[in-house]
Amino acid sequence: MITHQVTPLHIAGNTTPKQNEKLKGNLDEAVNRVYKETLKQLDEHKMALVLEFEDKFKAELTSAAHKIIERLITSEKYQEEETISRREYPSAYYVRPIEAQVTALREAFPSLGGCIERLARNPVPDEAEAWFAIPRWQAVAPTYCAAVEEMVKVIESKRRFSNRLTENLGPKFMRQHERTRLAEELVAKQQPGSDILVLAAQFGLRHRGCSARRARVVMASNEFGLGAFALGCMLITHPERLSSLETLMIDCSGDEYSLRADTIYDRVPLFDFDLGGVEFSVFYEDRARNLWGTPTAFAVKVSLDKTPLAISSAVHRLP
Repeated sequence: MITHQVTPLHIAGNTTPKQNEKLKGNLDEAVNRVYKETLKQLDEHKMALVLEFEDKFKAELTSAAHKIIERLITSEKYQEEETISRREYPSAYYVRPIEAQVTALREAFPSLGGCIERLARNPVPDEAEAWFAIPRWQAVAPTYCAAVEEMVKVIESKRRFSNRLTENLGPKFMRQHERTRLAEELVAKQQPGSDILVLAAQFGLRHRGCSARRARVVMASNEFGLGAFALGCMLITHPERLSSLETLMIDCSGDEYSLRADTIYDRVPLFDFDLGGVEFSVFYEDRARNLWGTPTAFAVKVSLDKTPLAISSAVHRLP
């Protein structure tokens, strides 16, 4: 029997021994202070009552410490850049099996090679919605911006599409956010030999109503924003995601955009939907609107005991 394990992969790296020692010292000092203050409050009778419930006492102290740490690591930056959003996904939207996604991507980009499809048999991490197949942009074009242009051509060939960024998709205008770039490198190392990565992701609901930069600072340690290339590919495999005026629109916090190509990257690419079809444009990274959500993926270390992972190159039929 194969044991499936999905472990978060911290994008910024694991804690250092020096940090661990300092944290331990802080906790030891805090416990010592609590001990001294507690002795001042208790007599022999009250001490006996506390010791009678020692398991409960330790559990509640541990719980309190966890809550304090959770509060400290939750960023307060850009809190004002949140608004209430009740936007949902279209009723026609559903996540296709990973095999169908891979087939659609290979039809769109014939040069794509291997994919470890069986990774999608693993349980989906709590924060994610499903497993998605997303190509490595390096397997599509020599530069990130060129890969985005190839993605745009595919969508234009399949549905009504308005590209507001025509002629403005070069490296002076758009680049990947550093966190996303690092995360993609980590994930690619977990799936060696794959042109198509299998990623646990969510399509926008988790951070709906947040500005792009607010979403970035509240992401989990293994979470990262998806860029225009990844999201465009997800729309190729799931066109229903943008198929109604009432849907939750999409911002691409995994990218940064400079409107004047002047090194001021204060905007992000967007995908939305109107009567003219899908539109590709940009918006300010510090503006929150109830219409938008930020899709993200989660870097995880996946292992299936010591069973080798086959890399699929076969073509599957779409359902």
